[in-house]
Amino acid sequence: MTEATLTPTSSSPTTRQTWTRTRGIVLALVLLLAAGVAIAAVRSDALHGRLDPRSADPSGSKAVARLLADRGVSTRVVTTLGEARSAAGSDTTLLVTSPDLLTKRQQTLLHTATEQSGGRTVLISPGSPSLGTLAPQVTADPAVSLDSTLSPRCGLPAARRAGSADTGGIRYSTTDQNADSCYPSDGLPTLVRVPARTGSGDTVVLGAPDILYNDRLDEQGNASLALQLLGSRTHLVWYLPSLSDDSATDTDRRSFFDLLPSGWLWGTLQLFIAAVVAALWRARRMGPLVPERLPVAIRASETAEGRARLYRKAAARDRAAAALRSATRTRLAPLIGVPPAQAHAPETLLPALATHVDGNPQALLPLLFGPPPRDDAALVSLADQLDALEREVRIS
Repeated sequence: MTEATLTPTSSSPTTRQTWTRTRGIVLALVLLLAAGVAIAAVRSDALHGRLDPRSADPSGSKAVARLLADRGVSTRVVTTLGEARSAAGSDTTLLVTSPDLLTKRQQTLLHTATEQSGGRTVLISPGSPSLGTLAPQVTADPAVSLDSTLSPRCGLPAARRAGSADTGGIRYSTTDQNADSCYPSDGLPTLVRVPARTGSGDTVVLGAPDILYNDRLDEQGNASLALQLLGSRTHLVWYLPSLSDDSATDTDRRSFFDLLPSGWLWGTLQLFIAAVVAALWRARRMGPLVPERLPVAIRASETAEGRARLYRKAAARDRAAAALRSATRTRLAPLIGVPPAQAHAPETLLPALATHVDGNPQALLPLLFGPPPRDDAALVSLADQLDALEREVRIS
């Protein structure tokens, strides 16, 4: 029987079939990727940033810069302290968008450059960290304004012409009698203009940046107030503080202790004082020892045996001999009528002892006051002789 040859068939799709089925999805992904690249290329030149005069974002300030340009005011953006200081002048308005981002040293240098320049300095939403240096006569209130739109209620011409504006934010108070306090909220202004002590310059403190935003410029009198505050001079320098500014990390060669906050130094001093007091409290008291009752009664023989073993371990025959002789002299003194205070004086003890013993009294001097024994055998012999002497005196 001849078997028929059958052609094998496969159920797996071929490459052509796979391409036919997926080419629509691949084409859609390619189009989507191309559209993303095109949009990115178109918007690559667009700048974005809060209060950036080059940004058309809702929180940008490009609209203000355009309106100022129409009025002949040039706007220059700077991001370093050096550029901001060099641009200060009588025909320049310096706008600082984030004063609190500046370090203490940066604030001091900036205030020194603008104080006598005769120009205008506008600070946007400064708080306590920067007001003490950039506007010493102005202080910030901890409670902010709950209202956004406020009325001028002051004699500043720019505020009176602008009318109500969105200045509600940080509230301020000032000690300068010549300052203009405008747009109050619960009695405290949200816009303060402080004239310079000499010259025609001034400093404007604004509690909120809303009047500079693109999406808020056409509301209330925001545009009018912004143009009058920033357009009083021919040139406007728009300072955007940056963390990349080298002056932000310049510590002026201060030491490590200068970088520590004062609270840490005072805390360390307090800990040192506490340690000294604790050491004095726990230190050993000077004076006589106070006897203390032991929790367990120890027999005298055990104590003597333990001390003898310590002497033997340390080979302290001199100390052991001195202890034996001293104890013997102390016990012999009352037996022969010698005061305890004179028990260790040879010139007093030996003559009194000679009347109670037989033999040569001079032999008692090396026994009771002699040198330490040479070895353990001599120490044992010394102990036996002292016992024999004490027994003889007791029975005499």
